[in-house]
Amino acid sequence: MSRFVLKRAAFLIPTFLGITLVVFMAMQMIPGDPILALLQDNYTEELAQQLRVKLGLDRPVPVQYVMWLKRLVTGDWGTSILSKRPVLEEILHRLPVTLELLVLALTAALVIAVPVGVISAIRPNTFLDYSAMTLTILGISLPEFFLGALLLLVFSLNLQWLPATSFVPISENLWQNLRHMLLPALTLGLPRAALIARLVRNSMLEVTRQDYIDAARAKGLSEFLVINKHALKNALIPTVTVVGLQIGYLIGGAIIVESLFALPGIGSFGIDAILQRDYPMVQAFAIVASSGFLLSNVLVDLVYTVLDPRIRLE
Repeated sequence: MSRFVLKRAAFLIPTFLGITLVVFMAMQMIPGDPILALLQDNYTEELAQQLRVKLGLDRPVPVQYVMWLKRLVTGDWGTSILSKRPVLEEILHRLPVTLELLVLALTAALVIAVPVGVISAIRPNTFLDYSAMTLTILGISLPEFFLGALLLLVFSLNLQWLPATSFVPISENLWQNLRHMLLPALTLGLPRAALIARLVRNSMLEVTRQDYIDAARAKGLSEFLVINKHALKNALIPTVTVVGLQIGYLIGGAIIVESLFALPGIGSFGIDAILQRDYPMVQAFAIVASSGFLLSNVLVDLVYTVLDPRIRLE
């Protein structure tokens, strides 16, 4: 197990370097002068030249990449044009909001999807199964911005059960924090729940037809044990793969949801950075988002070893 973890951890290093190279080259191809964006109204040729020399922008592109990578590793991510604060400080300040949103959304998706998928699989071709699968198709079809606006209209404006916008940190009030985060989490999690529920259903249907399931029933095990101990664990293996891939969609969806619900996360700030050509912040946002997707896939590999010991033994 330890060798497996070390091998996966070692794989992160070249992958992360590849991410930084892609992000750096993408920023190089963006039209416009970053110096002009940094200086704005204070722009003069003399100041621009001094800043180019200071940032190393007067050097060849490979040298610029090495210098930028060195600053990135040492924690010098530059200064945000929008907030005038260090980019790393801005990221660390906003990242907990985005992480909380992603965790709550993924939790809501799994809590809804797994029971729905299992019940549909053990009661196939029934009214319950057809109803659940119809709702999953509807959930997959609704984009986040439309679903979020719909939830705001129903639960905030009409029923007034939940607040529409703003954010309360966990450290100030846990209950109010959850009330403010419930609608964003559902907006981001429900489409994922619909997709995962369909996958759980199909996986369960395939697993329940296997011989070892018939053998477990022949031993006299209760249906509860057969489904939850033998069938569900094996059915979750392909589901974990999809859940890991959905992390990337969650990160992308968080940009829309944070903007819609006025959450102070890195997604909404990343949109503002792109619109205002805040180059240091855009680079940091791309690095953090890509690294999050990378780490989630490594975590999926580790979960595999729990669900299927054969992977660990190999």
